[in-house]
Amino acid sequence: MAKVTIYSSDFCPYCSRAKALLQARGVTDYEEIVVDGKPDVRARMTQITGRTSVPQIFIGEAHIGGCDDLHALDGRGGLAPLLQA
Repeated sequence: MAKVTIYSSDFCPYCSRAKALLQARGVTDYEEIVVDGKPDVRARMTQITGRTSVPQIFIGEAHIGGCDDLHALDGRGGLAPLLQA
């Protein structure tokens, strides 16, 4: 299974929703990078993704985007193949 990395915030409902979808698709182990109270980590996330909101999700080296992007990818059948890569 491909490595999944999620930049997140502890009290973010979109982060919880994205993690729930990943778990429903069999992802039991992922790297979570919490940005709360860590401006340097959030700045690094923004530099890498060009976005300031969380979650920001990576599968392997591919930047998926946020929660809505993850759900859209799953809806068109693209999530499972990425996870299996």
